[in-house]
Amino acid sequence: MANVLVVEDDQFVRSALIRELTERSYTVRSASTALDALREVSQDAPDVVVLDLGLPDLDGAEALKMLRAVSDVPVVVATARDDETEVVRLLNAGADDYLVKPFSPEHLIARLSAVLRRARGRSAPPRTCQVGGLRVDLEAREAFLDGAPLDLTRREFDLLAHLAFRAGQVVSRRELLTEVWRQSYGDDQTIDVHLSWLRRKLGETASRPRYLHTVRGVGVKLLPPG
Repeated sequence: MANVLVVEDDQFVRSALIRELTERSYTVRSASTALDALREVSQDAPDVVVLDLGLPDLDGAEALKMLRAVSDVPVVVATARDDETEVVRLLNAGADDYLVKPFSPEHLIARLSAVLRRARGRSAPPRTCQVGGLRVDLEAREAFLDGAPLDLTRREFDLLAHLAFRAGQVVSRRELLTEVWRQSYGDDQTIDVHLSWLRRKLGETASRPRYLHTVRGVGVKLLPPG
């Protein structure tokens, strides 16, 4: 049976959820704060997370955003906020489903089963990609150019991987700032500096690109040479 992480700060609600899930043969772990939940997911990802929004350290929506930054584990949001606009916002932010409190154990189990079926039906995303002579391996966090390993910093690797797995697409600086730097705002110069370092390691320059092509006023596109 599936491994469930229950993230709920109310001790009585948390204990009731653990009891109901355990009785139905789920393996259950729990956390009472968003930071504890992030630690649990990072160290040993469960099959599904039940996430309460009223957490003491972080708003649940912010907790969901942070969870999505480290894992694609299915998340079922448990909320007392029966508001359509809020629910749509949470689904757009990465929640897989939601439950409005109070809910019955049967309702919870039905939602968990549906989410887990969908998750098992997804094809696993690729973990390596090849663009021309450039190969990026996400699992090993290694990159190779024409068979030779590239000596990249953590940020350089993340930047290269983000672009390589979107080869042929123009990636905006805002997206790079959000997805690679995990910042909602910042200085484009930071991105330009890292692109310059990355270009040097790929044996190219902005004026004579091989892989990294600047689309003026829009962003950057990674293409195979030629």
